[in-house]
Amino acid sequence: MSILDRFTVTDHVAVVTGAGRGIGAATAIALAEAGADVVISSRTEAQLEEVARRIEGVGRRALVVPANLAHTEEVAALAAAAHEEFGRLDIVVNNVGGTIPNAFLDTDVAYLEEAFHFNVATAHALSRAAVPLMLASAGEGRQKSITSISSAMGRLAGRGYLAYGTAKAALAHWSRLAATDLNPEIRVNGVFVGSVMTSALEFVAGVPEMKTQLEEATPLGRIGEAEDIAAAVVYLASAAGKYVTGKMLEVDGGIQEPNLDLQLPDLRAEVNSP
Repeated sequence: MSILDRFTVTDHVAVVTGAGRGIGAATAIALAEAGADVVISSRTEAQLEEVARRIEGVGRRALVVPANLAHTEEVAALAAAAHEEFGRLDIVVNNVGGTIPNAFLDTDVAYLEEAFHFNVATAHALSRAAVPLMLASAGEGRQKSITSISSAMGRLAGRGYLAYGTAKAALAHWSRLAATDLNPEIRVNGVFVGSVMTSALEFVAGVPEMKTQLEEATPLGRIGEAEDIAAAVVYLASAAGKYVTGKMLEVDGGIQEPNLDLQLPDLRAEVNSP
């Protein structure tokens, strides 16, 4: 096997959540380009159909499953859908998630619980459903892996990110603990993602001053591309990463502190505001 061959996942079957656009779409297409058939899911069927066309355009198969992935029973069902359609399951990419930044006093318990549910519980639901199916075809020369998309805010501290950052930190540690539980059959890793040009960032990057702030505060001087993250996932899912488990890759342009000031008031301003 050449070094480039290690980065292929020929005839593997993958499930990618949040795959209608952004990082999820780029990851699903990248895995197909590397040789996998892919189950793709998100809420918007039209977006999924476009991603499926691109997957089929590189000669692989795609299964489109529109679903509300905030519901754990719907995200868990993707594992069985993959096994029923393709007869196996090798790769899981937990990409669904996200939480809007919020001031501390506006972050009530329900908001925090929702962040945990959407970012952590959904990943656990799919992975728990997937593991028995992955083990059923273990030992056949295909890598078995689970990769979860976390955020740089899961390791950094910034005002306004309490719910989001805490949930993403929990997802990172979930990955470490799940790796311990699932060794040696299934590798579990994650990606700490920096600022990536997706629809979620458009409202920020569309403001020239904020876009400049993002770029200047990032050591590599640019906003990331969805393909930067997709490439990391392919590495972790393929034989190239077969000696890596329980780890988080930092794909964030080199930041060591948040690269965007949300201009939220400090606590004194919150408490004293009329």
